[in-house]
Amino acid sequence: MIQLFKMAFRDLGRNRRRSFFSALALAIVLALLLLMAGVIAGELRQSMDSSIRLQSGHLQVRAKTYDENKTSLAWEDLVDNPGQVTAQIASLAPVQVATPRLYASGIVATGDNSLGVRVIGIDPSSPANAPFQDGMLSGEFLKADDTQGILVGKPLADKLGLNTGDRVNLLVNTSNGDVDQQPFFIRGIYTTHTPGFDQSAVFMPLAKAQAITQTQNHATLVFVLLKDRDQTGAVANALSTTQYQVVTWEQTNTLLLQFNQFSRDYMALIYLIFLGIAATVIINTLIMSVFERTREIGILTAIGMRSNSIMGMFLAESSLLGAGGILMGLVLGAIGISLFNINGFSVADFGVTGIALGDRIFAYVVPSDVITLTILSFVIALLAGLYPAILAARMEPVEALRGGKK
Repeated sequence: MIQLFKMAFRDLGRNRRRSFFSALALAIVLALLLLMAGVIAGELRQSMDSSIRLQSGHLQVRAKTYDENKTSLAWEDLVDNPGQVTAQIASLAPVQVATPRLYASGIVATGDNSLGVRVIGIDPSSPANAPFQDGMLSGEFLKADDTQGILVGKPLADKLGLNTGDRVNLLVNTSNGDVDQQPFFIRGIYTTHTPGFDQSAVFMPLAKAQAITQTQNHATLVFVLLKDRDQTGAVANALSTTQYQVVTWEQTNTLLLQFNQFSRDYMALIYLIFLGIAATVIINTLIMSVFERTREIGILTAIGMRSNSIMGMFLAESSLLGAGGILMGLVLGAIGISLFNINGFSVADFGVTGIALGDRIFAYVVPSDVITLTILSFVIALLAGLYPAILAARMEPVEALRGGKK
């Protein structure tokens, strides 16, 4: 076996330029696939993390009859006495933070301009508001007793031309089906670097949200973040009651999880197409080598080398090309991902909605993806040498000694 690899290495060295570019073709393909896999993984990871931090939490405790697609404010669809429920949940050891939130549909109007928004009533003192507090661009964060202030996202402020201190009219649906309109002042402008969320979310203190929507001492849900996401199932079981429904982050992010599975299936097809192109280059290289070395193959056969040894020699050449290409590909892939992550890829102007996609995508290296692509690349390179190896092994000694001519 060692002798076959020595011969294969010597044979590849006969035409170093051709061998190098064959391995380089595989390297470029592998580097591109690593970058693509990293970008997809980074986008999905970022979207899931943002969705959990901003919208879904690890768990939500809601009324049994609540339908998030309708944003109902009927008292029977809300959590009664949310402060007590929140305190009970927060007492569990795996829980990092629990806080009540109230959601309502509304319209922000200023002058002749107006936009539909989602009004979110929050407890300003809760640590769950860290993404909004840390993202304050101007003004100040809300206070619990503020009855006239709201926070708006930067995309919404830009669309309506709003600045801190400006006065706007806010129309909000109420629990009895009416619409209440009140003036508010922009206390601050925030960004979570998630345009799809920032352009529609308007925050106000929970007490004021309950007053304007006429949902006194009620909340839409209790938003729960855990210390360890892997404990979601255990905590959900512990919180299970007949009065409320406990919804996990997997259930609230179904669309994102489905997209994750679809992207993986799609990427598997892309892997095979790109690696198939690289395999074609290796096949052509080895076929050319077979025809160039026809007489040599005939001599080796004549002195007793068996056909399976000849096959092994060409398979050794393809494996060496594959190994060289993989090593170069890993290096090129690492360089490419590092350069990509310097600034990332801006998607702020793409208008993506439905998922919590950040304004920039950064690649994230998943070890399992690197291992899978490395193994797949080597297998493809090895299979690429199979046809040339069979072609060489089936040559008749006499014809080979004549240079393949009858």
